[in-house]
Amino acid sequence: MKLCRKGAKCCEIFLYCNEFKKFIARGNMIDLSVGIIVGGAFNRVVQSIVEDIMMPIIGFIMGNGTNFSNYFFPLGSGITSSMISEARKQGAVLAYGSFISVLVNFLIIAIVVFVLIKFVNNLIKKPDDSKTPADVQLLTEIRDLLKK
Repeated sequence: MKLCRKGAKCCEIFLYCNEFKKFIARGNMIDLSVGIIVGGAFNRVVQSIVEDIMMPIIGFIMGNGTNFSNYFFPLGSGITSSMISEARKQGAVLAYGSFISVLVNFLIIAIVVFVLIKFVNNLIKKPDDSKTPADVQLLTEIRDLLKK
C-alpha cells in the first residue's frame, strides 16, 4: 500500500511538472521572459546615457561641475563634507542630484516606451469596418433583384 501512495505522489508530481512545462512553453511566457531580459539591458543603456552623457551636460550648464550625483541639501548642522558619501556618514542629507538623475532616467524610458507603443499600434491597424463583406453584398444584390 505504501508503494502505491508513493507512486501516486510521484505520478502527481510528474503531472504537475508536465503542466508547468506546458505553461512555460506557451508563447506568452516566452515573450514575457524575452521582454524582461531586453528591458533590463535597455535600462542599463538608458542609465549610462543619463549618468555619463546627459547629467554631466546639465551639471556643466548649472555651472557647478559635472558630477550631478553630489548635489544634496544637508538636513543637519553637523554636515561639513561636500561629497555625498561622506555627508551621509555625518548625518541626514536630501540627495536631490541622485533623484534628478533617476527622474531623467524614468522620463527617457517612458518616452521610448510611448514611441514604441505608438509604432506598434500603427503597425497593427484595425481592419476597415466600412467595407461591406462580400456575402452581405451578394445577398443585398439578390434582394434588390427580387424586388424588381
